[in-house]
Amino acid sequence: MSEIVSVDTVEAMTRSTSGTWLLDVREQSEWDLGHSPLAHLIPLSELGSRLEEIPTGQQVLVVCRSGARSLRAASALIGAGFEAVNVSGGMLAWSQAGGELVAESQAPPRIE
Repeated sequence: MSEIVSVDTVEAMTRSTSGTWLLDVREQSEWDLGHSPLAHLIPLSELGSRLEEIPTGQQVLVVCRSGARSLRAASALIGAGFEAVNVSGGMLAWSQAGGELVAESQAPPRIE
């Protein structure tokens, strides 16, 4: 199996803004509190049954809360033939680095 490549959140922000597909593998409740407006939600628990939603032939950035679930997801995606890259530090680091966040409610977005 290929080695899992990781990028920091600043690099992930740059790549996603430039069009790289950003996959958020957190749960719906976490997503609702705050997420990147450029991200696509497929919870880790649903990843295996939703692979057809992920683009092929291009790099996919994988993010979670802190980096543990996204590492597992990136490994699974690589095993399935995707070019997956883990986002180190997850959405916690994304938020701390000043990355844009939106919420699914009127409350200010946050990462917990």
